[in-house]
Amino acid sequence: MNRLERFKNRHIGERVVVVANGPSLNTMDLCFLRQETAIGMNKIFLGLNKFRFYPKYYVAINRKVIEQSINNIKSLNCNKFISMRGSELLPEDALTYHLETQNPPARFSKDITRGIHEGWTVTYAAIQVAYFLGFSEVVIIGMDHRYQFTGQPNEARRQDGPDPNHFCPEYFGGGQHWDNPDLKNSEESYRIARTEFENDGRRILDATLDGACEIFEKIHYKDYFGLR
Repeated sequence: MNRLERFKNRHIGERVVVVANGPSLNTMDLCFLRQETAIGMNKIFLGLNKFRFYPKYYVAINRKVIEQSINNIKSLNCNKFISMRGSELLPEDALTYHLETQNPPARFSKDITRGIHEGWTVTYAAIQVAYFLGFSEVVIIGMDHRYQFTGQPNEARRQDGPDPNHFCPEYFGGGQHWDNPDLKNSEESYRIARTEFENDGRRILDATLDGACEIFEKIHYKDYFGLR
């Protein structure tokens, strides 16, 4: 049996917060996350002490992120879903599970045991994981969906100086390499995810503060989580 099968519908009917890595996280009161099930992504470990929460699940699919974060990812004490692109760097263990991302079975995979579509953004991968886990409501925070960069979408670049695009200036800063975002294809992925969720009676909400993505229904996190 595929090891991922144990996660199918584990959280059926529940809510999850998908924590993206935009600068808007720094302007939020994230105390509510301590009472929520959260999925962290990529280099969220850089903010865990500051934001004072811990994810139950973690997703990383970008090879550069995995290469730059091996020890940090290993030290995370949560269930981790890692692309096969980094399988030799992070072998499977009790908390680490590999996702096939090279030959996805569909544009939106409802069965991650067969693989997932990367969708030009790790957030899309996390949404597919959330679907498989059975969550009926996904609330996204920190998905600013705006970037400062030069060059073409998906082009590999070096980030000299502080990183202006994520919650931490050291995220890709100081000469690290990253892949330019592809907002057009990311938005198409999000449209597909919204359709798939709504067709199944589920929903995706965007609680990002001042987020530029217009695909999902917008909510204010303080109202939604009862913080005011």
